[in-house]
Amino acid sequence: RRPRRSPNETAEEIVTAILDARRRHPSWGGKKLLALLHRRHPRWLLPGRATACDILSRHGMVPTRRQRRRIGHPGKPTSQILAPNDVWSADYKGQFRTGDGRYCYPLTVTDGFSRYLLGCQALSSTAVAEAKPVFTRLFQEYGLPTRIRTDNGVPFATTTLARLSKLSAWWVRLGILPEFIEPGRPDQNGRHERMHRTLKAATTRPAAGSLSAQQRRFNDFREEFNRERPHEALDQQTPAS
Repeated sequence: RRPRRSPNETAEEIVTAILDARRRHPSWGGKKLLALLHRRHPRWLLPGRATACDILSRHGMVPTRRQRRRIGHPGKPTSQILAPNDVWSADYKGQFRTGDGRYCYPLTVTDGFSRYLLGCQALSSTAVAEAKPVFTRLFQEYGLPTRIRTDNGVPFATTTLARLSKLSAWWVRLGILPEFIEPGRPDQNGRHERMHRTLKAATTRPAAGSLSAQQRRFNDFREEFNRERPHEALDQQTPAS
């Protein structure tokens, strides 16, 4: 039942001109091609931009875009923190330059129940090769947690199946369940972010002269935070207590 002819059909010579122009200019879109043809043939009744793009697409001259695979998110963490080692929180406090010009990436790990700052290590990158020894040492010293809560960034998560990275897949093999907060929701790991605020004010303004000097500041802060500084959420007790 399709009509053999349409009164609004684009003339064959115009279609041919559009295709020829596209072959000469493969990166030009319909809008630019029509402007070129209008200068060359001012008396032609050229079609609209949408029609020109449809002509290009119909003749296979529009490359298909590769669809990005969208990885779902399990949603807001709902696990309860009822005892030490139930949930650890891990994150990187934003990178900064030390006095010698090198970047410092502080990796911080806390226990969600006691607020104890388990580790604060000045690293030169967010690579798995630098983070894994830190977690190995913490596991040997404090035991294995049930869960580790992180954001969706490197090296904790990726865009692959289940968002697992090499680091979080290693946790799974050890029997630890990775727990990811929702993208753009740092409040879902609020107690760890609040510790970062105190850490930044006490140790990075201004930054130390080198990574080793910055690490000494982190060690002093960790000792004070765990054993001397009263904590609001612990009824003014210290995390170590």
